[in-house]
Amino acid sequence: MSRGGSAVAAAAAIGLGALAWGALVERNAFTLRRETLPVLAPGARPLTILHLADLHMAPWQHAKQDWIRDLAIHEPDLVVNTGDNLGHRDGIDGIERALEPFRGVPGVYVHGSNDYVGPVLKSPFSYFKGPSLASSKREDLDTAGLEAYFDGLGWLNLNNTARAMSIKGSRLEFMGVNDPHIGLDRLDKLPGALDELRENVGWQDEPGGPDIVSIALAHAPYRRVLNSLVTNGADVIFAGHTHGGQVCVPGYGALVTNCDIPRDQVRGLSLWHHALRAAYLNVSAGLGTSIYAPVRFASKPEAVLVTLTGDDFSYSG
Repeated sequence: MSRGGSAVAAAAAIGLGALAWGALVERNAFTLRRETLPVLAPGARPLTILHLADLHMAPWQHAKQDWIRDLAIHEPDLVVNTGDNLGHRDGIDGIERALEPFRGVPGVYVHGSNDYVGPVLKSPFSYFKGPSLASSKREDLDTAGLEAYFDGLGWLNLNNTARAMSIKGSRLEFMGVNDPHIGLDRLDKLPGALDELRENVGWQDEPGGPDIVSIALAHAPYRRVLNSLVTNGADVIFAGHTHGGQVCVPGYGALVTNCDIPRDQVRGLSLWHHALRAAYLNVSAGLGTSIYAPVRFASKPEAVLVTLTGDDFSYSG
């Protein structure tokens, strides 16, 4: 065999090996990332938030369901779900099995496009042309059933609205938008929703309490959305959608983001700056993939455990 032929054969072998690794190993290498954010009032009791994103659940994915169920051992004080829960028309069955241990745990959620319509077979190279576009061939999913189940768990729907709750003495204000990736976000509604919330929330009659912490949710972290959430006072923003790039190059990072967020913020914890303000931004790489593109490479699936502490918190040496 010529040198050129040998090189081609070697490259093909490496490519097949990487594909096998991404499809058979890394796609199922579920990981738990941990972060600590000092945003609560001084002396506040820590709050543990479980951030779930991009489950893309199919009913037969029992390993993923079992792994999510086992996260209940961490006893989160709050579950944050940033959408794309369904990956199949019967995905609600897998969602119910995975999330049942969290019944009664406070939670908040927004939707992604795959809470409305199912995935379709398409070329993975299309992502290099820009953010993915909706297809007329997609199958409608049971969004109403998903919402009914989440509401039954006791979770609050934050799609284009604002809500509030107190947990362990901390006052938490939430705002969220429906999926920006398919144009369902209504950023214009947030100021009015926040005004109404602040006028009617119960702690308005309890002066002298701890400072309010504002938590925002969006499925897809588009810049215009992140800027608006910061403008509206968010201290912490949770998002998903990117899959951390899904296929990354070691030493380089994500090849695509499927939105307009900078590549170096496609996954993990960072700060988002806008108009002389900043918020912590946690972008989860999510736990699933499309059933038509079941591959991850250098971007392991993840859930994130975020501990909120008082802003007087410090690590001891």
